Amino acid sequence: MKAVHESGKRKRAIAKATAYPGTGIVRINRILLGNYTPSLYRAKISEPLVLAGDAAQKVDINVKVIGGGMSSQADAARLAIAKSLVAVNKGSKLRDLFLQYDRNMLVADVRRKEARKPNRHGKARAKVQKSYR
Repeated sequence: MKAVHESGKRKRAIAKATAYPGTGIVRINRILLGNYTPSLYRAKISEPLVLAGDAAQKVDINVKVIGGGMSSQADAARLAIAKSLVAVNKGSKLRDLFLQYDRNMLVADVRRKEARKPNRHGKARAKVQKSYR
């Protein structure tokens, strides 16, 4: 098996995952998943690994995440890991399992921050304040 490259996006965060044959080691920005903090995001990132079970123990995954905040980075990494596991295990069984558990594991959330508008003082939708009272 050759290395598999997959990517995941969430808001401004972009994660690039590389999966290759190994013993189940997962690194996020060169940090082992077991040492990744906060633990809430560690749990979120490890969801596809837990669901995959033995399939995840046969590959090592390196994830590089840039941009966005902590939560967005965790979601992007989770998406990239899940997509790489599905690409490594060519059967549709794992893919169906991920889609049934949570569709956002394989399908990116396309929502983005609304662009700011001119003369609104950094707000996207707020009404312009009247100044003639």
